[in-house]
Amino acid sequence: MLPWRRIRRFRKTKPRTLLPALALAVAATAATPTAALATDPASQAVSSGWNDYSCKPSAQHPRPVVLVHGTFGNSVDNWLGFAPYLVQRGYCVFSLDYGQLPLVPLFHGLGPVDQSAKQLSAYVDRVLAATGAAKVDMVGHSQGGMMPRYYLKFLGGAPKVNALVGIAPTNHGTTLSGLTKLLDYFPGVGDIIAKGAPGLMDQVVDSDFLRRLNEGGDTVPGVRYTVIATKYDEVATPYRAQFLSGPNVRNVVIQDLCPSDISEHVTIGLTDGLAFHEAVNALDPDHATPTTCASDD
Repeated sequence: MLPWRRIRRFRKTKPRTLLPALALAVAATAATPTAALATDPASQAVSSGWNDYSCKPSAQHPRPVVLVHGTFGNSVDNWLGFAPYLVQRGYCVFSLDYGQLPLVPLFHGLGPVDQSAKQLSAYVDRVLAATGAAKVDMVGHSQGGMMPRYYLKFLGGAPKVNALVGIAPTNHGTTLSGLTKLLDYFPGVGDIIAKGAPGLMDQVVDSDFLRRLNEGGDTVPGVRYTVIATKYDEVATPYRAQFLSGPNVRNVVIQDLCPSDISEHVTIGLTDGLAFHEAVNALDPDHATPTTCASDD
């Protein structure tokens, strides 16, 4: 059974119900001592066929794929659907953890985004050294689709990256369905959040970080960019703020390919076979096939 079929029931969940459920899960798990965790995520990834540093890219897929999780994600849970999907198609697949906070297991992507980009830079070098490849491709979900752009623009990453595919990326920030506007009514709350989890405030519309990232253009030469968005996104809002402008950019709304797709911000990265198919098309455009409602099979 394909990975996303096992959890397709989430595709039936109303988008507005997912954020409260996610928040409760975050609070509950963050309070769980690390010693109580039943499995080792790194071992789970290797046993599932990715993060195997002995993997050598094939002639058909000459570049390893680096997967970059989103806010509150980690290197395994964010990719339980997509990483095996790529492995089954012959890719060497790697995923990293970044933006960790002390005493917060499993839920990462909370540290300053510019520092997370430095972690990504070191990880890419590790993957290139292990595989012998000249470049990597990247697929990122949410913050993971935006943060690599800092690496490309400011940390010398462009010569090492062929393509960046962002699934529901926070490229131009988020209003969180308007909730960020409430910060204006609670002076000091934003500062508290920024101190405790700076990666969250870095992604708010018009943050200092995003102004610097997007100043002078969204893209850098030599890299192909793809954005895969859903109009039902309730986290990276408005969803069109995810789109990039510039050469070598393709912006995709998944409902333009399949109007019946109801994935929102979480499920488009975790379980959506259409998004997976479209991401593989972006990784290997010479062998792309149309993404339709049937691509979910």
